[in-house]
Amino acid sequence: MSAPDPTRDGFEQYVAARMPALLRTAYLMTGSHQDAEDLVQVALVKAVPHWKKIADHPDPYVRRILVRESISRWRSRRWREVPTDRLPETPVEGPGADRVELQRALARLAPRQRAVIVLRYYEDLSEQQTAEALGISVGTVKSQARDALARLRAEPLATVSP
Repeated sequence: MSAPDPTRDGFEQYVAARMPALLRTAYLMTGSHQDAEDLVQVALVKAVPHWKKIADHPDPYVRRILVRESISRWRSRRWREVPTDRLPETPVEGPGADRVELQRALARLAPRQRAVIVLRYYEDLSEQQTAEALGISVGTVKSQARDALARLRAEPLATVSP
């Protein structure tokens, strides 16, 4: 029998502890539970080879992978969308309506703006931490957040009836 691998144990503990938070972040970036699960899985697979190097503080590295993969997926999928002249009616009411509206609001943003908003205001990262996670400057974080918030304010959320 071989000796237990502390690196593997540390990775498994990280995944067990952080999976719900990673899935929430990925869901806010993708808008789909299935895509969020795929995104987290890809991010974790990409993090494994670097685990010894990032084991002390893996969240920023894993977040960066999530954001980059989400943007890459969005870029490759946006050309596959099929335009239509009629939009489906989707009522927003009842429990969970706030989540639906949040998801719709985030879906109106470009991927980088969405990532900045999710990391800054949902994950509660500082501007510096957000910049590091995305591999961009603090100034870009500020301008992306400003533009995203302006866009969200310009398009009011649907009124939810009790």
